[in-house]
Amino acid sequence: METARTQEIIGIILTNEPIGISEIQKRLESATSIPTLNRDLVKLKTAGYILAEGSGPTTKYRINLKGLLHAPIAADLYFKTEADNRRIIEKFNPSVFSNLKESRLFSASELTQLNEFTRLHSKKVETTPTAHYKKEFERLLIELSWKSSQIEGNTYDLLDTEQLLKYNITAPNHTREEAIMLLNHKEAIEYTRANSDLYKQLTVSKIIDIHTLLTQNLGISKSTRNRLVRITGTRYTPPDNQFVLEEALTELCKLVNGLVHVFEKALSALLLISYLQPFDDGNKRTARLTANALLMAGGCCPLSYRSVNPSEYKKAILLFYELNNVTACKNMFIQQYQFAVENYF
Repeated sequence: METARTQEIIGIILTNEPIGISEIQKRLESATSIPTLNRDLVKLKTAGYILAEGSGPTTKYRINLKGLLHAPIAADLYFKTEADNRRIIEKFNPSVFSNLKESRLFSASELTQLNEFTRLHSKKVETTPTAHYKKEFERLLIELSWKSSQIEGNTYDLLDTEQLLKYNITAPNHTREEAIMLLNHKEAIEYTRANSDLYKQLTVSKIIDIHTLLTQNLGISKSTRNRLVRITGTRYTPPDNQFVLEEALTELCKLVNGLVHVFEKALSALLLISYLQPFDDGNKRTARLTANALLMAGGCCPLSYRSVNPSEYKKAILLFYELNNVTACKNMFIQQYQFAVENYF
């Protein structure tokens, strides 16, 4: 049902609600007649993404909970508006926990698709000799360490990452901190694989354990933040109170442990640890590896993110920061799970 125009309409309503049809028409990039626009709005209302208030020419449109979380948004159009001019949820939204609990993250068809990928992964692992499995996991580890670090600005390429992680050979013209970041990834990934059963239940201390491994020897505090952090490219600011952060982390773990499907657990952890920014640094790294720990605990294939464009990854995360919309991250998650199952083991 979704077209480029309906995605644009959703973005306009999200950032300008409540808004009438004539105002929506003015903001569309391409000329669209009122009758055509009205048909689009009826489709979006029928799909359960928007609510209509009033009647006739005075009707105003808002996004409902399903629309807030799941409406498809044209990211390229959304990010054409500068950060200072975007209408966003500027502060941490405590309702995000109940919203994610009340609205299924994945549709039935998406879960069927993911479960089929898991079945294929399990079949491959069962028939893979131990030596080959070990080699394949090492390849995934190297590619995940490289891509996760690249997303954070690390300039090591994949071949230099392999030399570092396999033979401890550092690349010239790179900082010591870049090498440490990659080596820390290796240690954290090996830890979560060796202790995957621990992550059948998530606790705050288990998140901190992953963060500690990822950030050791980088001068980053191991405790939760007690000061404000600013995030590049957005006006969204996470909590700056240590007590609030610790309460939110506890709520995060409660939410994850209460979810039925492992994919919902993993995606929730990926989104919410990134959203909370509980540490001074290393938050998104911690989110990715915690999500993978949950996947491995559930007998699923971990993600390497190898084929992800770092800019697209950041945009997907920013859409959750600014609008609490999960669609871009969810689509990326599904694509990367399929990629991992098809390319490893």
